[in-house]
Amino acid sequence: MKQASRERGGAAVAERLRERRSEIEQATRTRIFAVSVLPRGSGPEYAEGLRSAVSAGIDYGLEGIERGEERAPPVPEVLLAQARLAARSGVSLDTVLRRYFAGHTLLEDFLVEEAERELDPAGLKRLLRSQAAIVDRLLAAVSKAYTEETERRPESAERRRAERIERLLDGEPLDTSELTYDLEGWHLGLVASGSGAAEAIAASAKSLDFGLLSVRREESIVWAWLGSQRRLGPEAFEDFFSRGLPDGLSIAIGEPGEGISGWRLTHRQARAALPVAMEGPDHVARYADVALLASIRQDEVLLASLRHLYLAPLARAPDGGAAMREALRAYFATGRNVSSAAAILDVHRRTVTNRLRAVEECIGRSFDDCALDLELALRLDELD
Repeated sequence: MKQASRERGGAAVAERLRERRSEIEQATRTRIFAVSVLPRGSGPEYAEGLRSAVSAGIDYGLEGIERGEERAPPVPEVLLAQARLAARSGVSLDTVLRRYFAGHTLLEDFLVEEAERELDPAGLKRLLRSQAAIVDRLLAAVSKAYTEETERRPESAERRRAERIERLLDGEPLDTSELTYDLEGWHLGLVASGSGAAEAIAASAKSLDFGLLSVRREESIVWAWLGSQRRLGPEAFEDFFSRGLPDGLSIAIGEPGEGISGWRLTHRQARAALPVAMEGPDHVARYADVALLASIRQDEVLLASLRHLYLAPLARAPDGGAAMREALRAYFATGRNVSSAAAILDVHRRTVTNRLRAVEECIGRSFDDCALDLELALRLDELD
């Protein structure tokens, strides 16, 4: 009887917290990213993994609150994978654990705020004790994953080669003859994520008759460059990959670059575009098409601001803003043409106009002042 009563109390608190999940996640992201600067050279892969880990960690915490220590779910694999990635990226275990402590403390503050409305002091004490046990279990699992990853990474020719490439990317003047790749020509940077990434890139290089330099950086991440003496057009590679990628594979493509400076830049562009490719419907992203989105996703202040200024007001509409979002997407997809948008939606032109006016009223700004920001906010919303 007492156990059932405790579970009901925890479930009520968890339900109240889920209603504030967006607020909790934003506050947690801000706190987590403030704990320590991202490691040099980690790129957007690590930052994106950190965001995914925050989301998964909150879900895990809420489930623990709802179900209690004895019935708490296993530690999510995404949290263990991020711990292993931290080990490979040179992030100290101390920093990893400090981030978890920071996130736990913040969630506990929200928990206490809501639990005081649902539980008596004894019930709150039990709930906090249960949460402490769940967090101990989480930290033990994360520490184990981190340590095992550190210990299992023997020195190898592939690893030495990867480190040499990384040093070249950082601007060190090294001998490049052993790479068997001409850094003086034109380059197109590719970054792929997923099973079969190296094989897919090798197949594209062979089919299109270009030189290839590739290296595996993480369990499922491959960095690659396709080289030629003539300028490379990304369109050919987009077409090649769009004919069908293996399930779970995502490809990001940089812009053509010449010489070693172009080799570095096209790689950074592909890395920046990878998170967009991973979350987009086609799983192929060219940097020139997603440059602003890629940059915004690495700027926590801008990301939060776009959501606050444009998405949150629409969400307060009676239908959650569905009709206004639909009209906006059609409007932007047709080059901001109201008549064409109406044709796509199969509604009267006046309907689209009215919905767009409703958007302006919701956000308190005219399209003349914020059309680009609003379009970017919608595209971010689609990715999320």
